This record gives sequence, structure tokens and C-alpha cells, in this order.
Amino acid sequence: MGIVLKGLAVSRGIAIGKAVLMTSVRAHVQHYYIQPAQVADEIKRVGAARNMVVQELEKLLAEMPADAPHELAAILDVHLMLLQDQELVKGIKQWIEERLYNAEWALTRQLEIVSRQFDEMEDAYLRERKADLEQVVERILQYMQGDKSGAEHSLNALAQTQDDGETQLILVAHDLSPADMLKFKASVFVGFVTDVGGPTSHTAIVARSMDIPAVVGARSASQLLRPDDLIIIDGDAGLVLVDPSTMVVEEYRAKQRLSRIERERLVRIKHTPAITLDGERVDLLANIEMPGDAALAVAAGAVGVGLFRSEFLFMGRAGNLPDEQEQYLAYREAVEAMHGLPLTIRTIDIGSDKPLDRPDPHNRYEHAVEINPALGLRAIRWCLAEPAMFREQICALLRAAAHGSVKILIPMLCAEEEIQQTLAHIAACKEILDARGEKQGPVQIGAMIEIPAAALQAEMFLDYFDFLSIGTNDLIQYTLAIDRSDESVAHLYNPLHPAVLYLIEYTIQAARKRGKLVTVCGEMAGAAQYTQLLLRMGLRSFSMHPVQILEVKQQILQTHTKATQVLAA
Repeated sequence: MGIVLKGLAVSRGIAIGKAVLMTSVRAHVQHYYIQPAQVADEIKRVGAARNMVVQELEKLLAEMPADAPHELAAILDVHLMLLQDQELVKGIKQWIEERLYNAEWALTRQLEIVSRQFDEMEDAYLRERKADLEQVVERILQYMQGDKSGAEHSLNALAQTQDDGETQLILVAHDLSPADMLKFKASVFVGFVTDVGGPTSHTAIVARSMDIPAVVGARSASQLLRPDDLIIIDGDAGLVLVDPSTMVVEEYRAKQRLSRIERERLVRIKHTPAITLDGERVDLLANIEMPGDAALAVAAGAVGVGLFRSEFLFMGRAGNLPDEQEQYLAYREAVEAMHGLPLTIRTIDIGSDKPLDRPDPHNRYEHAVEINPALGLRAIRWCLAEPAMFREQICALLRAAAHGSVKILIPMLCAEEEIQQTLAHIAACKEILDARGEKQGPVQIGAMIEIPAAALQAEMFLDYFDFLSIGTNDLIQYTLAIDRSDESVAHLYNPLHPAVLYLIEYTIQAARKRGKLVTVCGEMAGAAQYTQLLLRMGLRSFSMHPVQILEVKQQILQTHTKATQVLAA
């Protein structure tokens, strides 16, 4: 066997095929000085290419297939927002005017400056947005250098290298943009490998939603691999095997066949109730991002939605944020698609790490840049600091509840004072709707447990709330002080750390003693290797990406909770 590259396992499965390399345009950018008389023309060239990219992304959004993951639309909106970034435009113009750089050189030079700013940010979400900026610049360069079709031409040309119906292709790239991913979905590629990316990068998110084997963060894969190299993607272990032996290939082909058989077998339990061997009924819910995902969740066999991330309605709107009416229509669409099944909508989880770009003459929605956004003004803290916007959302949610079963979930709560303020705003919104004569429905109010202080106060939280939802991603990060997107400490990110398990079990037991619902909606809920442990802790409600439901259900059907609870201890 040749070499083995280690990356991050972000989307499960095995792919075997020949490597197809997608090279970066930036690697071929020419650097030269221009004459003063050429300055205006160079600035126009950049502007024209930028406008072409905007048109391309807008067309992709308008023509997006119905079965495309809704995460793609949200990410394309983010790219459109980055194209409007005045700091980027101003910097490029400055390099051309003051240094007399050619347009391509000015664009890549400004990218280097801004990239360093991203690298210095402590928050993982912000650091990974550097990849989005690089993808936007790459696309502008494609148009400036004459590739009017962007990645579509590249991917179509690469796909034509397939010799026969049996040879499968794996795409290897430094990075893939959301627009590339749309083309990727319609191509012959069976998996992909990228040099960069993390668990929360857009390529990882889209890969999971598409259920495509993928490894990201494989460092220099696009430089080490050669066209037509035989490679294996092990999406379960995060490995890329280059030029494997015949024996290894056959071993992985056997794993592929077993995986295919297992998937076909899992489909048979789609309509089987999730009940353990000792008769414990378990609710399997779905996590969704957009209203249209609700129907997909029901089709996947979910008995409800445990987490509707409402912030996706607000992100990448280029200053045109949804008002109460637009939000109401979006929530109502999701409610009606559930056909009476419960829909849990989390209030906007946004802050300085996911800033809104709402233009306002008084800068009411502008907050100072924070040193550590993950510990700053985000989620409910941000909402309480912007009560007008918060009340708009609550009013829209209460109105949508008139059309079906709606639960409201509040993120990032930590202290009793925050709880009281939040509930006071909700009570005020009910009075506002009554005064307006608007129909509203009954709602249950729940709290996300994602801060250790909240978990340790679970009993107090239950005095105020109808249910709890444990966000394991943040709970683990805050408990262990580990950024799981930081490669230097990622190996320390451990869902099975005793302190993490104690907080989860303490919260579950506190809710069960009070006869109230508790759900886990973080990544642990959708990871089948943790299912039996969570069941033995007393958890009876899991919320995950729809594609993970059947695998988790299989574990539930094979578990006898009472006979093996000692293992949890």
C-alpha cells in the first residue's frame, strides 16, 4: 500500500475510485505592475467579475433543485453577503491605485490580509468562515481569467474522464464552495477529499446532509495526490488510503457491500415504532434548518422536530432581515408540513460569531467585536439586548402556533434573572397579540442546557420551563474548554469525559423526576455509538439529522435498558 492521509471524519461511508484533482485558480495568478492610465480599467475588471459571480450565485439559488439540502441555500446566501463586503472592495481598490498592482494580484493580496485577521480569531466558527472568503475570491478569479462557467465547467470536464460505467471518481480539492457542491451533487463523483475544513465547515455540513462519504482537513492531499491515483475514502475513520494493495481494496469493497445491505435493511424499520426490548418507547425527532425541511423530516420517519434552527432565516440576507410577517409565514409553513406532529423552534441563536448585517442608521444592531465571541453576546443574551427584534420573533412564533403543535426553545440560558426576563418578554408578546386581535396558539416553553452552570441548575430551570433540551456540542466545548474545530486540541474533545456524562445524566434525571420531557439534540443524539449509553441514562427523546434516524432506531430496538443500566454508571 502507498500512503495513508489522516483528516477529519465528517460524513460516514466508504468510497473507492480514481482521484480527480480540482486545482486552485490562485496558484496560477500572474503578478505584474500596471501603468497609472490602466488603474480605472483594472478596478472595472474586478467589479465586473464580482458582478458575474453575484449573478451566478443568484441563478443557482433560483434554480436550486427541490431535493438539494436547504443548508446549501443558506450558505450561498452567506457567500452573496461576503461579495458585498466593502472592506474587501476597498482594499483591492487601494492596492491597484497605490501600488499599481494588476487586478488579480490586488485581489489575492487583500485576501492574504483578511485571511490573517480570520486566523487570529479565537472563535472556531469565525475562523472557518475564512474558507468562505477564499471560495468567493476563487470564483471572482475564475471569471477574471476567462472561466465564465466557474466550477460547472471544471466538474463537467472532470466527469468526462470516466472511461466506463464501472470506474468511480473521487474529487480531490483544496476546498469546495457551496456552488461547487451543487454541481458535485449532479456529477458522477462518489466522494470527496479537501485539504481544509473542520466539523462545522460548510463542506462538512453539506456532505452530511447529502450523505456523501467525505474527509476534510486532509492538509496537502491536493498536492500529494496525482490524477488517476486509486484512493479509498474511509469516512468513518477520517482516512484517505492512496494506492492501496489489492487485498486492502477487496477488504473495503466487502465493507461497502455490507454497508449497502445494512442500509437496505434499515429502510425496513422506517415505520417500526422505536421501542426497546423491555418496552420503553423512544421519540426520534429531527433537526432542521429551513421550513421546507419539515416535510423531509416526516418522510424520514421522525415523530416530530426537536430543533428548528431559526437563525438560518436571518443569515445572509444582505440587510433585508425577515420581519414578523415573513417569519410567521415561514414558521406556519413548517407547522403545516408536520401534520400535527410537534415542532420545536429555537429562538435565534446568533451573535458576534454569526453577525447580522441589518443596516440601521442608528447602528442599533451593531455590537463591538468581542475577543471571544463564543463566550460573549450571543443567543438569548443577544436577544435580551435587542428586545424589539426578539419580540418580533416571539409574536411570529405564537401566531404560527395557532396552526399546529409548536414549542419554543430558548438557547444559551445561564441565570435565573435571564429566565425571568425571557418569560416576561413572552408574556408581553401574548398581550400584544391579544390587543391586536391576532390569533395565537398555546405553546410549551423550553430551555437549552448547553452551559455547565445551566446543567447544574437543572432543577431550578424546571421550575420555569415545560421541557429541557441538551445541546451536547456546546456543553462539551464549555465543560472541557476545548474548541473541537482547533486541530491542535481536537483530540481532547471527548463526549465520554466523566464530567460531561455527569452533567448529561444529572439533567436527564432531574427532568424525569419532575415528569418533564428532556431531549438531546446535539451530535451525540445522532451518533449510534452513544445511543445505548444515553438510553441507560434515562433519555427517551433524541433529535438528530434525518439521515441518522434509522441507524439510531436500530440501536434502540436492540437495547434492554433495565437489564444493563449498571453499564452507564
